[in-house]
Amino acid sequence: MGQQSLIYSFVARGTVILAEYTEFSGNFNSIAAQCLQKLPASNNKFTYNCDGHTFNYLVEDGYRFHEVRISLLQYRDVFGAIRGFVAASDILIVRLIEGWALTYCVVAVESVGRQIPIAFLDRVKEDFNKRYGGGKAATASANSLNREFGSKLKEQMQYCVDHSEDISKLAKVKAQVSEVKGVMMENIEKVLDRGEKIELLVDKTENLRSQAQDFRQQGTKMRRKMWLQNMKVKLIVLGIIIALILIIVLSICHGFKC
Repeated sequence: MGQQSLIYSFVARGTVILAEYTEFSGNFNSIAAQCLQKLPASNNKFTYNCDGHTFNYLVEDGYRFHEVRISLLQYRDVFGAIRGFVAASDILIVRLIEGWALTYCVVAVESVGRQIPIAFLDRVKEDFNKRYGGGKAATASANSLNREFGSKLKEQMQYCVDHSEDISKLAKVKAQVSEVKGVMMENIEKVLDRGEKIELLVDKTENLRSQAQDFRQQGTKMRRKMWLQNMKVKLIVLGIIIALILIIVLSICHGFKC
């Protein structure tokens, strides 16, 4: 899978894009921004197709708090008329809750499918929430996180492209687990309709749970394998860097005669 399979991504709060990254030129960023304006503000994943590309979105609800301080001195006559009212302070503090949505977007070549873009969005969401949570993300201005998080978008895009096969395998395992859960619920409903004994129901559900557990173990092994491969690459790069440093030092010192 070529590097151009994921071509543009951003993170937005509401309709304000906080960070974005691309190595390509085109009108995909303006199309992605137009789609952002029309997205429902609810937790969900959306995909739109346009000119051989998919525009993939992951929307996550969020909240932030505002404090409004009101002086009670100018309303002394009003509150004084209320029998038994005693103000503990001359300032009334009101906390207002404002709702907003974080949206993660990636534009991909249509031939790459949905698994890789969705995996990318999940990874970016996890990374972004770890870094900013409800603090900086709630108050940051447009493109103010480009410098900090733009490089992270690039890293996640490269990772998903480099590990596309492993991501596809993991997605298939997750789909199998979901399918088993669906079959389990369907079988339970059929058993209850037929009025079979509860002992038989328990035996059948335990059997299906065992199958689901096997699929989960496959997913865990796959994630461990991906982590080990990533670690091997880092160690190889580190080894190459150390070897280059030794070669440079030895060439300057004419062997070990420094």
